[in-house]
Amino acid sequence: MSAAVPGSVASHHYFDRDFDRMAVKLLPSEYYVTAADTVMSTVLGSCVAACLIDREARIAGMNHFMLPEDAEPGTRGQAESMRYGTYAMDVLIRELLRAGARRDRLQAKVFGGAAVLANMTTLNIGDRNADFVLRYLENERIAIAAQDLRGQHARRVCLLPHSGKAVVRKLRTQLDVLSVQREEGELLRRLAAVNTTPKGSCVS
Repeated sequence: MSAAVPGSVASHHYFDRDFDRMAVKLLPSEYYVTAADTVMSTVLGSCVAACLIDREARIAGMNHFMLPEDAEPGTRGQAESMRYGTYAMDVLIRELLRAGARRDRLQAKVFGGAAVLANMTTLNIGDRNADFVLRYLENERIAIAAQDLRGQHARRVCLLPHSGKAVVRKLRTQLDVLSVQREEGELLRRLAAVNTTPKGSCVS
């Protein structure tokens, strides 16, 4: 089997005092799969995180993607393609099966897709991400055990792999909201710049 996707496995480990155990923080375009009882956490605005859990095997995984569309074949590296929902979901399922999970036992919990970018509401990025992940899971026949999608507020999501419990906290303080808006806005502007660069041009 192929190795894990380079540059897209979450690597920011820390000790989470709220849960009194080790944790890993996922950034946009990252995923993580574990059989250990390591908390997985991420912060979402218009992005979506899918958590897939095999309770019997006590294996779980999470991803964090920015846009629903596929990356164009041959135009982006693998890590950058993790920004796109189809690729991010395919990778997460593949790595769960590699770790010993069984596809017929997978359950999903999905979060995010909020309308947090006021100047990009016409793009409906949050709604598109939410629609995509629900449609993908239905097509793959993976049951959705819980969801918290859309709305106006960014979220912090924590997943406890062994129990499958997900803890969601809405981010309402101005500092938290501005931070999410700034980070996601910058990421989307960079993506737009890459996508509008003429073929044959170099992007530094």
